[in-house]
Amino acid sequence: MRSMSRLRAAAAVTVLLMVMSACSTGAEPEPRPTAPGPHGDGVRLPAAGAVFDYQLGGAYPPGDDVEALSRDRGAEPVPGLYNICYVNAFQTQPGDAVTWWRKHHPDLLLHGRGGGLVVDEDWDEPLLDISSAAKRGALLDVVGPWIDGCAERGFDAVEPDNLDSYTRSDGLLTEADAIAFARLLAGRAHERGLAIAQKNTAELLHARQDIGFDFAIVEECARHAECSDFTRAHDGRVFDVEYERGDFAAACRARGARLSVVLRDRDVHPEGEPGHVRRTC
Repeated sequence: MRSMSRLRAAAAVTVLLMVMSACSTGAEPEPRPTAPGPHGDGVRLPAAGAVFDYQLGGAYPPGDDVEALSRDRGAEPVPGLYNICYVNAFQTQPGDAVTWWRKHHPDLLLHGRGGGLVVDEDWDEPLLDISSAAKRGALLDVVGPWIDGCAERGFDAVEPDNLDSYTRSDGLLTEADAIAFARLLAGRAHERGLAIAQKNTAELLHARQDIGFDFAIVEECARHAECSDFTRAHDGRVFDVEYERGDFAAACRARGARLSVVLRDRDVHPEGEPGHVRRTC
């Protein structure tokens, strides 16, 4: 399933909002208990059913109900919450990021049979070339430090997006390629004491243990009838982001007591901006 929320504010704005958030609270909230992870003493899993906020469009002070949140890797974590760090690991960001990749790592961008870049047209994001062990190793040299930065900032987990990029590769990438690169990312995350989320891609639930995924972040699992599959596979440690009110209501009726469900606007606007929507069950 395609990620539907990748419009993010500039890093400087994100960090400024985080500073304001930190200054606006008094005593630090008590962190919600989390389960120890299976991959090392430093890895913690999120609590099943933790109230969630999805802040990829720009960081803003979380509500008093929030226990876990996901923010871009350029943002800061919030003390006392379970903080998930978003990394676009299988595609580039659009705009200036594409220029950066072209300049510094053109050989790591996926090129089609005609020589042009293979691009996710929905988001204008070129795919990264994970087609060989050598390419995957070179990509880890780029993405790995991003994961390291998440750990250094104090995040608890990492959310590598576009695991399903192989489905948009015109047959140039395979499921096996995605599994192999995801395994490298999981190993790097666990080495740094971070849990790692499976982002969407129900097709790879069968490989979750082989890869090392610890929990899941799923967009529109109610709409796509995937909530049960993810819930069973990840023992209820699933954050479901719905974008349609009807799907949100259905998810809450069916699984609101067992699954963390949040309704967000598709552009995940920060609170205070026109179009911002956030509801929980």
